[in-house]
Amino acid sequence: MVSQSPGETPVASADDSAKLSSFNRWFSITARGSSASREVRGGLVTFFTMAYILALNPLIIGTAVDSRGELVSGAPKYLDAAHQVVDQAAVGHSIAMVAAATALVAGLMTILMGIVGRFPIGLAAGLGLNAMIAYVIAPTTTWPRAMGMIAVEGIIITALVLTGFREAVFRAVPKELRVAISVGIGLFVTFVGLVDAHVITPGSGTPVQLGLNGSLSTWPVLIFVIGLLVLLFLYVRKKRGSMLIAIIATTVLAMIVQAVVKVPATLSDGTTNPAGWALNVPSWPGLAAFKLPDLGLLGRVDIIGAFANGEGHFTAASILTTVMLVFSLLLADFFDTVGTVVAVGSEGQLLNSEGEPPRLREILLVDSIAALAGGLASTSSNTSYIESTAGVAEGARTGFASVVTGLAFLLAVFLSPLTNMVPAEAVAPVLVLVGFLMMQQVSEINWNHLVDAIPAFFTIVFMPFAYSITAGIGAGFVIFVLLKVFQGKARHVHALMWVVSALFVIYFGQGVITKWIAGT
Repeated sequence: MVSQSPGETPVASADDSAKLSSFNRWFSITARGSSASREVRGGLVTFFTMAYILALNPLIIGTAVDSRGELVSGAPKYLDAAHQVVDQAAVGHSIAMVAAATALVAGLMTILMGIVGRFPIGLAAGLGLNAMIAYVIAPTTTWPRAMGMIAVEGIIITALVLTGFREAVFRAVPKELRVAISVGIGLFVTFVGLVDAHVITPGSGTPVQLGLNGSLSTWPVLIFVIGLLVLLFLYVRKKRGSMLIAIIATTVLAMIVQAVVKVPATLSDGTTNPAGWALNVPSWPGLAAFKLPDLGLLGRVDIIGAFANGEGHFTAASILTTVMLVFSLLLADFFDTVGTVVAVGSEGQLLNSEGEPPRLREILLVDSIAALAGGLASTSSNTSYIESTAGVAEGARTGFASVVTGLAFLLAVFLSPLTNMVPAEAVAPVLVLVGFLMMQQVSEINWNHLVDAIPAFFTIVFMPFAYSITAGIGAGFVIFVLLKVFQGKARHVHALMWVVSALFVIYFGQGVITKWIAGT
């Protein structure tokens, strides 16, 4: 774990709190051994590691169609009845609308987290949750009804916070599993970084492989390697702002390489260039850097209609199907946040002796409101981002860092082309280094105590291998309870662990349950 940014020390002792400004006291900047400059750097690093969602969410939400063949904007995607000719102008407008709404909600919710939760976590549309909405839910209903399901999930999860249930579940998780969650997330973000930079790609005959055809031979991957080496050099030299410097330097280098080499995004046959940039092409947008946003997606939601079928009729099957889909969204959102809060708190040494962060209820409440806001704005459920650990590794310790991150998102509402200059290859090295920092916590697990160590192991490995924080937590919880039963110590398991483990069994078997509902 990293208690402070390399080369820095707390700016004052807690005894001087009476002399501090109200701003400092509100965010506990000095009390947490930080400084305003560290919070700004940490907030910017969190933004840059999250900014990919401003390009990716629009490509997912903005291009998919519902059961009527309509985009989330309400416009038809196809020009002909056979769905063969795409209205490129309509798709482009839909993408732009989703990008603006995504940045707006992320900015507002992250600022709210900073001011109310006072914790260094950024929030934005959840990757994975947005794909489920776009490719699983929307094709069976309309976009407003699909977003209505997100809003329902947000309402329920907010109610769980207000009743204290979400906090109680957080506190019921054993210490060993909390440590395992942090370590597993470390491996997860490392894997995400390597995949985002195309250092790890789908294999031919194997699940994954190194680079393109087993070789690190493309210009974008070279940029990643150089960026990683620069970051490691700066970090071991304890250079202040090493992560932010590495992101900026690597982005500039990538722009130079793109200007000289001109790596194409597509091949001559129109297919995606496997040797191209992973997401954003690092080039100067010119006069297009500033543009007014279209916020027409705000409020395009039908909460009541979320329980109807594709024809708008309320049936037992449609209601049960919606309940199962909302349950799946709820569980994923619920435990992704638990894992993220634990990981961020552990990385910044912000957890108390009970393994809890300060202002836990406020943190969970803002996260829950963000899920509701995402549905109301048609951007998909917004949730806490594990990439926030990058900002914490850079020095962020307070909610002021989240305010900085949120303000950067609000600027991106108008300046999204500038944000899209930063390629994934420039940000991925930071995620890899953060994975190393979080991996250091693995020594806190007693590997000789098998009943605790085995669930911890499954938690750690399932997160990267299943590419899901929720799956890792669920696997660890269920195995932990079963081993306690096998050992004859079922009475030592917290009651909420029984409840949550049972819910995870339902979650893992939702495919069978959904098929059964469809057959009713």
